[in-house]
Amino acid sequence: MISNPHLRRLRAVVRAAAFGSAAALCVSVCFAPMRAGVRARGAISKVVRTQDDKSDAARTTKLHILVLTNEGKPVGNASVYVRFYTGGGLLHHDKLAELDLKTNQDGSVKVPPVPQGRILIQVIAKGWHTFGQWYDVDKDDESIEIKLEPPPHWY
Repeated sequence: MISNPHLRRLRAVVRAAAFGSAAALCVSVCFAPMRAGVRARGAISKVVRTQDDKSDAARTTKLHILVLTNEGKPVGNASVYVRFYTGGGLLHHDKLAELDLKTNQDGSVKVPPVPQGRILIQVIAKGWHTFGQWYDVDKDDESIEIKLEPPPHWY
């Protein structure tokens, strides 16, 4: 029997370390098939996600936005903000994504493909009244013409 308290403590530490490594080995061996099943399901879900991504790509639209004055003249260098919802996932809320664009001298904007659905378009141009409106986009190719009005007079 060990009477020295330091040796007793050392023996307890060695026992605990041996038990801890044995327990870790048992857990890894016992639950390895379950982890392999999770990996297999993950691989299947990745394949399904890839197919869903292809269908998501098919559900995008190409926007053509033309910004004009109420007289029909193009408005150059106007800021155009395109906002749309992106899927958040199972536990996440939908997120609102935003594109900040500028019109060229012809008043047109090149918009990259955006998902179909509800889209907010806002236009801000110096010397013109600010424009903002929600659009429901469900076509592959959509053309939107926006007419800006002069600002109200302040007396």
